[in-house]
Amino acid sequence: MSRRKAAPQTAPRCTITVCRGCCCGTDKIPGVDHRSQLATLKAELGPTAQVRVVNCLDACEQANVIVVQPSPAGREAGGRPVWLGLVNDPDATADVVSWVRSGGPGLTDPPDILDLYTFTPSRRVRRAVED
Repeated sequence: MSRRKAAPQTAPRCTITVCRGCCCGTDKIPGVDHRSQLATLKAELGPTAQVRVVNCLDACEQANVIVVQPSPAGREAGGRPVWLGLVNDPDATADVVSWVRSGGPGLTDPPDILDLYTFTPSRRVRRAVED
């Protein structure tokens, strides 16, 4: 019998995928504090969601791109990944944080303003991130 304590189980969370590569997070998108945006997402969502950075989501025309994937409970409730493009100002980042904190896809409707940022990538691109 092991005397080790089992690691505490945490509730499954949303996953936030932040593109940082070819165009997103680079000087190709001027006037944006890319480091601050990523630091804000990690600091504000650390306990609520997994924030991961990927090299390129191949949706450069929409830079900066963030994909909000539902938690297992959100997916069970019908939530699907939401692709957000042109997330280039602190207010948009704050809206993403607020939505994810309140449950994210499938559990809470996003703030109406995020409709302006939502886009549908090609199936090839979507499969690479969502599978």
